[in-house]
Amino acid sequence: MSQKNKRSLETIVLTGTAGFLGSSLLRNLENDPHFPNLIALDTKKPPFELKKTKFFRIDLTETLADSKLVELLKDQKVDTFIHMAFPVSPPHNLEWAHDLVSVGTMYVLNCCAALKVRKLIMASTTEVYGAHPSNPNFLPEDHRRRGGERSRFLRDKIDAEDQFFKYAKKHPGAIVTILRPCTVMGPNVRNYKTSFLQRPVLYTPMGYDPLFQFVHEEDVVRAFRLAIEKDCPGTYNIVGEGVMPISRVRKLAGKISVPVPSPVLYPVVQALWYAGILNAPSSRLNFLKYLSVADGERAKLIGFRPKYSSRDALLDFLGAERLKKVHLMEETK
Repeated sequence: MSQKNKRSLETIVLTGTAGFLGSSLLRNLENDPHFPNLIALDTKKPPFELKKTKFFRIDLTETLADSKLVELLKDQKVDTFIHMAFPVSPPHNLEWAHDLVSVGTMYVLNCCAALKVRKLIMASTTEVYGAHPSNPNFLPEDHRRRGGERSRFLRDKIDAEDQFFKYAKKHPGAIVTILRPCTVMGPNVRNYKTSFLQRPVLYTPMGYDPLFQFVHEEDVVRAFRLAIEKDCPGTYNIVGEGVMPISRVRKLAGKISVPVPSPVLYPVVQALWYAGILNAPSSRLNFLKYLSVADGERAKLIGFRPKYSSRDALLDFLGAERLKKVHLMEETK
């Protein structure tokens, strides 16, 4: 039996399979006969019927979740562990988010060490770089991550990445991969940025028009498939080709833009965030002021070629939104 065929009989474990990205990847793997042994871990079942995946309900915020993981997986011949149990939008409950993102990652890595998992893949985001006036035009993977300077949520995400980096150094035989997609767009994805584009009026900081980049939801799944099928240790930005200014995004979306002075906009947005009316705090307004565009060249070296450009990904999202409004397309559950 070839090494490739031997590995096809080993098990792939995914966390976060009730979320959009985790469920999208799991659905893709479920439909591929080359991956017969799949295990999904989350507090809720994936939003579709499972044909071959074993589902285990586990809460990574619970004390000693690592011991529970080891007990669940010790006889499963785990080859690849994909950690995707991360909120896609800033949560209001930061204590819970810290327990899930930072402590939950520690539990996952403790489990992987105990089981001697061959390959670990983590879902991160280019938001860890932050939006900053001194950012270069295209942020390489080794650029300083400043997203946590104004966001505790992103500090936890950076801490989770750091834990993966330390694991890779401590376990040089393991294949450790971190994928950082930029803003994900497509007909099904939902996050705080798609919610922003669904508003009839877009309030933006006055005097700024930064560049944006997007990656299509199908291309993100394609990037994770690539990391599963090949050994790609390291960190990779996952982005679509091309960029466009926020003013162009607004015009394509057919939205009215109302520029507001920053000293007024930031406290109002923060107050609405505390009131639960908006789904992102004022710190995220920096992404509407300053450049935060990632360089996707390193991912090309491992064979990642996005099918959709940034513009195509945005247009696919906008087209789906219009179809949903006239009930020609079902709302994403």
